[in-house]
Amino acid sequence: MPSRHTVTAFLSGVGVTLATTAAAGAGVNRFMQRRNAAAADLNALLPVHSAWWRDRFDRKGKLLYVAMGDSAAQGIGASSPARSYVGRLSAYMRRQSHTSLRVVNLSVSGSTTWLCRKDQLPKFEKYEPDVVTVAIGANDIIQFNPESFEKNLRVIYGALPSHAIVGDLPAMWIPDREKKLVEANAIVRRVAGEFGLTLAPLYETTRSQGFFRTYRNSAGDLFHPNDRGYRVWASAFEPAIAARLARIAADEAATAHEAREAEAVAAHTAAQATDAAATPGGAATSPTQASSDVGGAS
Repeated sequence: MPSRHTVTAFLSGVGVTLATTAAAGAGVNRFMQRRNAAAADLNALLPVHSAWWRDRFDRKGKLLYVAMGDSAAQGIGASSPARSYVGRLSAYMRRQSHTSLRVVNLSVSGSTTWLCRKDQLPKFEKYEPDVVTVAIGANDIIQFNPESFEKNLRVIYGALPSHAIVGDLPAMWIPDREKKLVEANAIVRRVAGEFGLTLAPLYETTRSQGFFRTYRNSAGDLFHPNDRGYRVWASAFEPAIAARLARIAADEAATAHEAREAEAVAAHTAAQATDAAATPGGAATSPTQASSDVGGAS
């Protein structure tokens, strides 16, 4: 028969275990309450962010940037839509190009690839953007269907200009979702390659932050990025954006050179016409005849 001391020690141990479990449970409950409250606060901002972007649709700019995506493109979790990755990329383009920029953000919070195809793509088709970014698919992961995912991506990517920049899906750190991400990102990369689109390595860039930095880079709902997180997202797109702006600048320089050459030819032709009108008989002299006259006749 156990001694009284043994029984007392056993009961004390059970009590400590139960108290610890209860405290841990209470801690988890408080944590979930804070997370749920943060998620509710962010949900309340959905129409605010959407209106912020819509107010900028018709602003003028030399270059046109069109974005498609989900709540991340809207900037949910950032302290301001301007600090979302789309906002940061817009500021980056203005600095790099030294010119004005019009931004049309067609993204919709909660969008899947199907909803992007259904709602955003028809609106996109009326624009002729200089820069395009698309980051879509994170909301497909919970109920992931590879066949539907690829079918939707093919329709979306097939409607994009060849210079469009598409992001793969970001790291999520939850084992079940990470398994799905492997398959989803393989589809994104393959389909983007088939259409000749530029890939922004969003998964690699976010994964390289590590678990604890990703936690610090997340908003209170632990799903959306915060200001730091969106800075990381923007960095995944910036090299491709810089290359696109360089291509635009090169094309503009070539066009300007061709325009100068055309102006020179037009000026020369006009001068010839003026000379011909002033010459008795009004006969115009062609460049071949002019060179022959200089050489003299035998």
